[in-house]
Amino acid sequence: MVLKNTLKKMFKKIDIFLNKITMYKLVLYYLIALIAIAMGLSFFGVLPYSPLAILFSTLFITTVCLIVNIIFSWAFNAPTNVESVYITALILSLIISPTYSPADPHFFILAFWASVWAMASKYIFAIKKKHVFNPAAFAVVLTALTINESASWWVGTLWMTPFVFAGGFLLTRKIIRWDLVLSFFAFAILVTLGSHNSTGFLDFLKSFWMLLANSPFFFLSFVMLTEPLTTPPKWWQRVVYGSFVGLLFAPSIHLGSIYSTPELALIVGNIFSYFASPKQKLILKLDDRILLSKDTYDFEFIPDQKLKFKAGQYLEWTLDRPEVDSRGNRRYFTISSSPTEKNITMGIKFYPEPSSFKKNLMKMERGDMLVASQLAGEFVLPRDKKKKLVFIAGGIGITPFRSIIKYLVDTGEKRDIVLLYSNRTVSDIVYEEVFNESSEKLGIKTIYAITDTNSPGYSGAINSEMITSQIPDYKDRYFYISGPHGMVMGFKQTLKDLGVKKSQVKIDFFPGFA
Repeated sequence: MVLKNTLKKMFKKIDIFLNKITMYKLVLYYLIALIAIAMGLSFFGVLPYSPLAILFSTLFITTVCLIVNIIFSWAFNAPTNVESVYITALILSLIISPTYSPADPHFFILAFWASVWAMASKYIFAIKKKHVFNPAAFAVVLTALTINESASWWVGTLWMTPFVFAGGFLLTRKIIRWDLVLSFFAFAILVTLGSHNSTGFLDFLKSFWMLLANSPFFFLSFVMLTEPLTTPPKWWQRVVYGSFVGLLFAPSIHLGSIYSTPELALIVGNIFSYFASPKQKLILKLDDRILLSKDTYDFEFIPDQKLKFKAGQYLEWTLDRPEVDSRGNRRYFTISSSPTEKNITMGIKFYPEPSSFKKNLMKMERGDMLVASQLAGEFVLPRDKKKKLVFIAGGIGITPFRSIIKYLVDTGEKRDIVLLYSNRTVSDIVYEEVFNESSEKLGIKTIYAITDTNSPGYSGAINSEMITSQIPDYKDRYFYISGPHGMVMGFKQTLKDLGVKKSQVKIDFFPGFA
């Protein structure tokens, strides 16, 4: 029991840390840390490269990637994301054997062309403005096929594995993609060990150890397999995707004389993922900015094409501006508009000292544009219309419920729903007119919880007493929870204590939450 409580406290602290940083920044810092650790290990002679070789190789690849990306961005008149360029460059630096010797033409040929093709893949090998392949994996596959130069995946060594695993664990916990990673683990281990000609149990254990500690196993799964742009949106699709790549990861798998490699396994898996994923990349033009409360706005955009989505889903929004802080220029936000509405809208709450993304968003004028892609999310209405639902929202976590309820109002579809909506003060409430209309037309019940004791409308926080008194049949209902991470986790525990089954609780999640 003591150990369990200690672990809970530890993971709570980890989650607090993870929620202060975006997914892309976490990946970037993780990769930089791996380069620094590799240089440190090389200084002590435990890696077969010098610190100078690792540093030079990283700088060379990063420089080429930056220059080539600028050229392609200009040629295609497309917004660029420097953060993404750095991530791809660092991945290439960790899988292409480093050197600083001018007498080593193999490195320069491989590193140069891998960098060029990695950047090119984001523009040339893109369909409907969305790249199909993981850029780094695509690049090293192409170099192997065209110039017969292959990546060594030197990051997959015994000394690097503990650091790769530790950072990869944090990344996967951040984006909650264990379905994808664990399915890859299972199939990669089963197929690799199943195809090994083991002469005994000790030989089997040795093979298992080599797979985990001396191969790209963890780096491929944690870093490259989880790339959002090439990951399917639904959990069962991610399981199939991870399993498929894991199956092909085994080096014994081959088609004629072509044997599987980590990068080839991922590229083939990317093809499946592409056909299983939404393929749209929208150019959105700002139409209006509407003040909802003292610090909350609706940003309405006109899309360049019709977006087919389900109420409650989210998009990745990219705002290409030169002034970018450590939180980057990309964010995931739920679509607050309904599929029945013409414009695409996101509701944003502005806190003191907002990020550069939100500052630049506020500076946008009518007609200014941003890019949206990666439609995903399973925080949607259940197919069974007879299921009774409870929506619990905290603050700006109301946006998916606004989308869902507005959709029900516009289509006239009746559902048995109770909305519990928590805010600090009455003035923080937004979208009230939509909820009032849903009450009149559909009988949806909305309960406002005001938590500030000095507020005239104070009613107390949403707690177990409120749930049991306001919703007597709560054990028969399915709960949807959306809001700050701490609030969501708190309500999950509250519902568990009330005896609500885990299968009856759905939380709103999207990667990169910060």
